[in-house]
Amino acid sequence: MVMEIVRVRLIDSDEAEGCEEAPVLILNALKEIKNKENGVEIEFDRFHLEEIHVDLGNIDEANHLIFENSKEIFEKNSKAFFIGGDHSISYSILKGFDKVQEGGLLIAFDGRCDCSLEGGNGGWLRKLIDEGFDGRRIILVGVRDLSMGDRDYLKENGVVIIGMDVLQEDREGVCDLIMERAKDSEGFYLSLDVRVLDPAFAPGVNDLEPGGLSSRELIYFVKRLSLLENFRGGDIVEVNPKKDINGMSVKLAGRLLGEMV
Repeated sequence: MVMEIVRVRLIDSDEAEGCEEAPVLILNALKEIKNKENGVEIEFDRFHLEEIHVDLGNIDEANHLIFENSKEIFEKNSKAFFIGGDHSISYSILKGFDKVQEGGLLIAFDGRCDCSLEGGNGGWLRKLIDEGFDGRRIILVGVRDLSMGDRDYLKENGVVIIGMDVLQEDREGVCDLIMERAKDSEGFYLSLDVRVLDPAFAPGVNDLEPGGLSSRELIYFVKRLSLLENFRGGDIVEVNPKKDINGMSVKLAGRLLGEMV
């Protein structure tokens, strides 16, 4: 089966500058990984590599292009993956996904809830919900910077919030819960913001948020979720190579992508 991997260089704010360089570097890191952790060979040549070309000076046009292209990609492929860029790319990708996958579930790993009223990479989730994506079909995992206002907004819209405090108590139980929700969906999309990780494991980000997941813990979740037959694809976002140390974040993103595909 041919699998689509799509580069999306979009950044929606000056604060995310540097993330536009990540897609090519993450793909290069994936190319260096020969096998998944279970020993299965990663056949890089079987991937269909694409790029959604966007003008960083015209965000509205970029979002429209990402939406239209994502919709077409999900129509043509049983599974597709996207590499950002900042987390704002997920807004348009998921609008396309929602058009194609009826009743689709979003599982988002993120250190922040991204519910800013200002939109962009800090408010893409609120915008997605406000424009019609059913919050009851969203699971937000790993959040550790959540205001009471944002918490109330998410709860009012039916979003399941799994914070780091719950994760630390029972990682396997939490994963079992997420797996059950994913199995019951028509299809699910996995969004990985590397800021869900503790900066010790992913220093190449714009906003350091201590107290996150370890790389081992995130790989554990990704490996288990990727086993499900109704896994439709996902994204990896917010890697900033300009702020990385020894390529740690880029290489980890490559490993995560390798376990998903």
